[in-house]
Amino acid sequence: MNTPLELLLLSVLLYLAGALGSLLLARRDSLAILCSGVTGLLGGVVGVVASLPILLSGATQRFVTDGPFAFAHFAVRLDPLAALMVFVISALVAVCSLYATAYVREYAGRGAWAMGFFMNLFVASMVALVVSDNAFYFLIFFEMMSLASYFLVIFDQHEEAVSAGFLYFLIAHAGSVLIMAAFFILYSHSGNLDFDSFRALHLTGPMASLVFLLAFVGFGAKAGMVPLHSWLPRAHPAAPSHASALMSGVMVKIGVFGIIKVGIDLLGATASWWGLLVLAVGAISAVLGVLYALAEKDLKRLLAYSTVENVGLILMGVGAGMVGIAAHLPLLAAIGLLAAFYHLLNHAAFKGLLFLGAGAILYRTHTKDMDQLGGLAIRMPWTAGAFLIGAMAICALPPLNGFVSEWFTYQALFSMGGASDIFLRLAGPVGMVMLALTGALAAACFVKAYGLSFSGLPRSAHAEHAQEAPLPMVIAMLLLAALIVLCGVGAAWVSPVMATVAASLTHSAAAPVAIGHTLFPGDPGQAHLSIPLVTVLLLALPMLPMLLVAGLRGARLGRRHGGDAWACGYAQEQAMVPSAAGFAAQPLGQMFAPLYRVRDTLDPGSVSRRAVQWCIEATTRLEPLWDAKVVQGVVEGVQWSGRKIQHLQHGDFRVYCLYVVATLVVLLLVAV
Repeated sequence: MNTPLELLLLSVLLYLAGALGSLLLARRDSLAILCSGVTGLLGGVVGVVASLPILLSGATQRFVTDGPFAFAHFAVRLDPLAALMVFVISALVAVCSLYATAYVREYAGRGAWAMGFFMNLFVASMVALVVSDNAFYFLIFFEMMSLASYFLVIFDQHEEAVSAGFLYFLIAHAGSVLIMAAFFILYSHSGNLDFDSFRALHLTGPMASLVFLLAFVGFGAKAGMVPLHSWLPRAHPAAPSHASALMSGVMVKIGVFGIIKVGIDLLGATASWWGLLVLAVGAISAVLGVLYALAEKDLKRLLAYSTVENVGLILMGVGAGMVGIAAHLPLLAAIGLLAAFYHLLNHAAFKGLLFLGAGAILYRTHTKDMDQLGGLAIRMPWTAGAFLIGAMAICALPPLNGFVSEWFTYQALFSMGGASDIFLRLAGPVGMVMLALTGALAAACFVKAYGLSFSGLPRSAHAEHAQEAPLPMVIAMLLLAALIVLCGVGAAWVSPVMATVAASLTHSAAAPVAIGHTLFPGDPGQAHLSIPLVTVLLLALPMLPMLLVAGLRGARLGRRHGGDAWACGYAQEQAMVPSAAGFAAQPLGQMFAPLYRVRDTLDPGSVSRRAVQWCIEATTRLEPLWDAKVVQGVVEGVQWSGRKIQHLQHGDFRVYCLYVVATLVVLLLVAV
């Protein structure tokens, strides 16, 4: 097999073989874990190899056959956008599969074979979905992905997991209904379910806007954008950690992929307000997501809310790109989509790493509560180092990958200032303010997450006796940490690839980004940036004071091995240890209290509880009203009738005989 499509088929077959092998080895959990992990690892590697030729060349390969159903062709399209999704999915799956060979041992004897089955089916459906070029099969694989991930969410079967899974199931399938409606409208106009027929339709006007809105809300529910995010901070922490990494790192991107697929690829992003809507929702999601993350003390729930934030950042880039396409601003379109695609890759890397790090902590300490952690940097040094790289990347600190994609997002928003439309010129600065606020809050959030988990004194016996995670888990985390560094330092090589993906959607030449030391050579309106130079400076500057001190003292600086935790120059005591509720969260919680009240008010659990309470109160009010106006009226009517009928009973035998005679006369008259 040499062509990318053939390799992609092999990758999917490996995932399906892993699912089948897990089923056949149901009574041998250890072998089922190994089978699932090895096939997932091999499938991920083959998927990466399959996607690279398309990403590097910008070519498109398509395969069409009749398939089992006469009304729908089985069409597969591997274009640069699909290849990017396959690469991101495959790379993270390969790492998570390696991680799972050790992590899933905790589930041995508790149905680990079922986890392997649903995990491989989940991955296979995602890969098949992103290359599907027919609406019918797209929806089939979308449902397979949702159902497989649902069973991963409820795998532990405790009350919170089942409740979270039910909420996820409802929101995911409500979104599916809207997506079906959007595709049905396109089908009713084109007469065909192939995406090529949708592209050729060139639908415009109100009907196109209706299709976009249906798809935006439907796919937005899967992406976890505000206000459709409520399932995400409950479902992701409930799933096993490597499943959480895949759900947060790649599954939510399927929602973003769907918005791009319908809004840009199929409809052509013909209206500027579509992009402004995506940009606005993205900005709100980014700010609220990180605000809600900051208030959490559950580490995995914090990371889940952070996913809402990062989905918002990706949508800001997508929105800017859609505005550029609609307003015929090719530079804005190129930079916006470039920023979105770069952050899509970056988020998969650092959020996958952070969830795997949280899983390693859970594996050794059996808790996600940051108030029960602390002091893990000494006890789990490799996990602490990898988690620190992920935390720095998600805070957009140079020279790591998060800085590069957010830099491009700033550039896209800055470019909106050159538009002639007043709304576009206002949207750019507002978006930059929201992005800056998000960055500041993200830094506070992950200083809290890392500080409470790894620094200070251990705050529980489990944390005090924790050990480093098993070797496969450590290697998996280090691989993602290396990818984060490479995507940051190697921005000059990664950016042109993302520009090629963006060009495939804008139908223009790829922007000459990141050549030499500039991002956009020849364009005086864009700032210049050299990530390698930034890296050298960041490495060199901290060393200068150390060299000066060493030279002045005439002695080598000693290295400190371990030791007690300290604060402000004093040995730290337990009373000095901050808590998750007080560490940066308390002042910000007071400052943004109305936004937290909005979250509590709109939370589906809170809404359902209020609905039940309203029903009880309404029933309580209705019951006496029914008794007073209906039941009591009937009772009084019966009593009045009884009193009137009592006059017929006099106690005189002769009167009773008269009644009998009168009755007989009436019956004779009726009979005649």
